[in-house]
Amino acid sequence: MKCHGLSHIALISLFKTSRVLPSLAQCLVLSGCAVIVRGQPRGGPPPERQINLSNIRAGALARRAIQGQPDTKDTPDEPWAFQAREFLRKKVIGKEVCFTVENKTPQGREYGIVFLGKDTSGENIAESLVAEGLATVRREGIRGNNPDQVRLCDLEDQAKAAKKGQWSEGGGSHTIRDLKYTIENPRNFVDSLHQKPVNAIIEHVRDGSMLRALLLPDYYLVTVMLSGIKCPTFKREADGSETPEPFAAEAKFFTESRLLQRDVQIILESCPNQIILGTILHPNGNITELLLKEGFARCVDWSMAVYTQGAEKLRAAERSAKERKVRIWKDYVAPTANLDQKDRQFVAKVMQVVNADAIVVKLNSGEHKTIHLSSIRPPRLEGEKNKDKDKRFRPLYDIPYMFEAREFLRKKLIGKKVNVTVDYIRAATSAMETGGVPAFPERTCATVTIGGINIAEALVSKGLATVIRYRQDDDQRSSHYDELLAAEARAIKNGKGLHSKKEVPIHRVADISGETQKAKQFLPFLQRAGRSEAVVEYVFSGSRLKLYMPKETCLITFLLAGIECPRGSRNMPGGMQVAEPYSEEATIFTKELVLQREVEVEVESMDKAGNFIGWLHIESVNLSVALVENALSKVHFTAERSSYYKTLLSAEETARQRKEKVSLVEIQHKPKEEVAQFTEEKERVAKYRAVYVTEITDGLHFYAQDVETGTKLESLMESMRGEIAAQPPVEGSFAPRRGDFCIAKFADGEWYRARVEKVESPAKVHVFYIDYGNREILSSTRLAALPPAFSTRTLPPQATEYTFAFIQVPQDEDARADAVDSVVRDIQNKQCLLNMEYSGAVCPHVTLQFADSKDDVGLGLVKEGLVMVDVRKEKHLHKMVTEYLNGQESAKSARLNIWRYGDFRDDDADEFGYRR
Repeated sequence: MKCHGLSHIALISLFKTSRVLPSLAQCLVLSGCAVIVRGQPRGGPPPERQINLSNIRAGALARRAIQGQPDTKDTPDEPWAFQAREFLRKKVIGKEVCFTVENKTPQGREYGIVFLGKDTSGENIAESLVAEGLATVRREGIRGNNPDQVRLCDLEDQAKAAKKGQWSEGGGSHTIRDLKYTIENPRNFVDSLHQKPVNAIIEHVRDGSMLRALLLPDYYLVTVMLSGIKCPTFKREADGSETPEPFAAEAKFFTESRLLQRDVQIILESCPNQIILGTILHPNGNITELLLKEGFARCVDWSMAVYTQGAEKLRAAERSAKERKVRIWKDYVAPTANLDQKDRQFVAKVMQVVNADAIVVKLNSGEHKTIHLSSIRPPRLEGEKNKDKDKRFRPLYDIPYMFEAREFLRKKLIGKKVNVTVDYIRAATSAMETGGVPAFPERTCATVTIGGINIAEALVSKGLATVIRYRQDDDQRSSHYDELLAAEARAIKNGKGLHSKKEVPIHRVADISGETQKAKQFLPFLQRAGRSEAVVEYVFSGSRLKLYMPKETCLITFLLAGIECPRGSRNMPGGMQVAEPYSEEATIFTKELVLQREVEVEVESMDKAGNFIGWLHIESVNLSVALVENALSKVHFTAERSSYYKTLLSAEETARQRKEKVSLVEIQHKPKEEVAQFTEEKERVAKYRAVYVTEITDGLHFYAQDVETGTKLESLMESMRGEIAAQPPVEGSFAPRRGDFCIAKFADGEWYRARVEKVESPAKVHVFYIDYGNREILSSTRLAALPPAFSTRTLPPQATEYTFAFIQVPQDEDARADAVDSVVRDIQNKQCLLNMEYSGAVCPHVTLQFADSKDDVGLGLVKEGLVMVDVRKEKHLHKMVTEYLNGQESAKSARLNIWRYGDFRDDDADEFGYRR
């Protein structure tokens, strides 16, 4: 009987859409007499309902043996079963239908009638199947007074008479498919198709990017992963249940509703590790691109390379989803989100090639900026095996292909204007934070092009650099990353540069700078040569340069003849020598004109230190004359013997007469008092600010937070812990890798932001708490991913590393421990006042005062005899150093701590563990 006589309308298509692909069936045809229907989606995948067609039966489709149960066997199709399924599939998939439920069994199985269209006036699907001889009528349940059942019997009789379908002669054995569930050699199978489109039917959707397809006409049943992308998946738990990742169900439904049981074409593109990668083509579009565009998938590098329809389209689709922050990208923050457009893309002039992946450019504002080429790694030595310990290591010449890479960039870029597009900013790291890895300042990484050529791509294609591999969720990469990978693949295939199997080029470059004997032997040769070719490798000052002589393969120090250039500041035995006026301007002028340019030099003589003296020409410009002409140098009396003397005098006169610019010549004729005022030594600046000391290290470094930003950290921690409490992380779900930012559960049971420094094993992960400066070894179960809303972009790490100025820490372990214990008692977890004194190799050197008494903490350590004074030569620090030395003398007189046995430094012995 009918269930309350009601008819139900269902869409076998998901919804009418204006997208590239058609709406996909909300129904799955299980067999020739059973379908699954879905209603309209509202806020997610709609519920499903299976309807079995009343009063008829179609043949059973083939079934594969249950995996892991050897007693089960594959079951083939019954005759005409597949034809019935196909007839029904082509009738209803993607169509609107209505249905009536006539009977429901105690087990919940529903039987009814399905009609094409919005009401029961449409085509009766069961009647069509019977009329074509593709289904038989269950006559045992026929009632004579039911006109629908009587009509089915009449249609069956007519099909029998016409010998249609099952009623045809021959038994139907020709209709049974030879299904192939496995392929002996998947890679050979994929290669044999030569990436030609193959007709197929999508039989099952595992997740948004993993599908099972029936290849026609040979009936291969294969699992295909979409090339170039990955959708959220369903993780199988230990109990057999499945847990969907965010948007996994929506992505699966998105693909199902567009492809399930549709006729498609598949290009099988590759088969790495027995996984078949492919692209599915539908007459109305490409599901791969659409999944990316709608934020249901992300690009994956490892399979992007085999995608045949244009990787740039996939990147563009993903970029569109990121910009709109849809679905999996709802919390996405672009690597350059904090940059203005003018800082994101600009034109600049290349002034220097630092190494094979970094250049210095001059902006329109006159500022110089270091730019690193995105996503590439310069040549490097693998390990220490190639280093000659008896010889000074020179990376430019000793690392294979480093010189070739630098020369390629130098010849292409120096002095040229380039287009710079910033891809990301790599945060600064300190040596202590990264566990032995060298410290790096903040780096601006960009794509640099000249004449439409991507320099990084050109470098990689010649085998002079390699491409960095990233974690899949690491967005800090080149905007042309796929082109870089393709260029590297070409370089590997062609055996270029680093990928060549030939012997690596060796550069034996002799550095005779300061080598008086070698310079004397070399001088006559250079004098006879007249003008020699050279490359300016380094500019020490306006008139002092280091040159590489390519023909002679040597490095020399070169002094400009005929001029007297202002001297820069220098460390001298008696202290720091103050820079003369305009010395910096002269150095900048020389750098911009000749650094890393090809020049010609005329060597005239040599000084006592082995430095060559002569004239340098660049594009018919004499550098000595140019410096004088620009009022950055004066003529020296030694120029009188030179053929350039008159030119130099003329240039000096021009500089004197120029009114719009103060010249060096005018400065030299001013009263001495004015010059003295100009060169007056700067005073020490004391700008103490409030900090909170959070951690003291064994080396007497300490970490401190700025009190001004303390409220921001408290607010962030409160919000972060609230979110964690609402959505606790799954234990063991985070796989730590060195350099990852994460959250770590401290001994107090609270979560804090941290960075992974080292992974010994899952049970031993070294972490650094970035807001407090302390370190800990934890199990990976006490780590979790850092929520994007609380990343270092939202609030930078709050713990900054400092060390005490003017003090030298004892090398003796016991003495050092006494000093550290004293500092821990006095200042740890307390507010102090901090002043920056001077920079250091690892961290800034500062003085620290107690917040209440304003007493100097470092001076207190000196007076207690716990540390020694580090004597600084800078004049502006003289007063502070004197105060510290007086404190040290007081401690020595009282025989306090390290001075209890007198001044041990008089022995001048390393075994005492101190150095003077």
